[in-house]
Amino acid sequence: MNNLSVPHLLGIRDLNLTDIETIFKTADAFKEVINRPIKKVPSLRDITLANVFFENSTRTRLSFELAAKRLSADVVNFTAANSSVKKGETLIDTVNNILAMKVDIVVLRHASPGAALFLSQHTSAKIINAGDGTHEHPTQALLDAYTIREKLGTLRGKKVAIIGDILHSRVALSNIYCLQKLGAEVMVCGPSTLIPKHIHHLNVKVSNNLREALLWCDVANMLRIQLERQEAEYFPSLRDYTLNFGLNQSMLNSLDKEIVLLHPGPINRGVEITSEVAESSNSLILNQVENGVAVRMAVIYLLASSIER
Repeated sequence: MNNLSVPHLLGIRDLNLTDIETIFKTADAFKEVINRPIKKVPSLRDITLANVFFENSTRTRLSFELAAKRLSADVVNFTAANSSVKKGETLIDTVNNILAMKVDIVVLRHASPGAALFLSQHTSAKIINAGDGTHEHPTQALLDAYTIREKLGTLRGKKVAIIGDILHSRVALSNIYCLQKLGAEVMVCGPSTLIPKHIHHLNVKVSNNLREALLWCDVANMLRIQLERQEAEYFPSLRDYTLNFGLNQSMLNSLDKEIVLLHPGPINRGVEITSEVAESSNSLILNQVENGVAVRMAVIYLLASSIER
């Protein structure tokens, strides 16, 4: 059995290339499993996983829950909105109470950057970061890269444009780290107000012109505008954003080349992309959803392999 070089999945920066390839190879095997008539394997029958979400999520939480259940693990779901957190309970107290129920793996989503790291230093469980503020979202980056590799065969030498709200996106940061480790070139594109000031230090290209980014890239990863994280006005209006950075079918048709489209969801249809684009032959959005389960199965399985039972 292959093990990862890290005890937790806190961020892509912590992984080496061998770790990523091991996750992808394991995901290949699990993708075959989830496409069989019987979609479960008994690999983790003695493991309990807790989804601990302090922020709202549907897709990521369901994907982790399904991944764990496909591995025959027991799953506990925790959401802060219906918990003692509302009464003032701390993160440590909340998780310690969950761990007292003999939980082996915690999938954590939290609004504070570094929350997953903090938790890993204060608990004995394996921690998987399902998004910590605007910092990282490692499994999203892994499934995005896995999806590109599946379509194009490799990421080495490929050009990937990440387009949209870069400033508030944990998906963008994790994707940059992951794509570069796999040999891809990366460009970020969006309004100048939504591009972090020091993004150049990450060795990425920067553009404020959507067409320029599309002409450059092989893959466009369209991010949504994260209005819930914005405390100021970063552009005049959603209509203005859509006119300048929204992707429609006529723009795709004008490129004279085929590009691959990703979107981590949820989609603001008619804002960053139109429904026609989301459902076009260029789009791999549904592939991302399917691959998300396989990649998360791989991560859970590989981390669980180092648990003493």
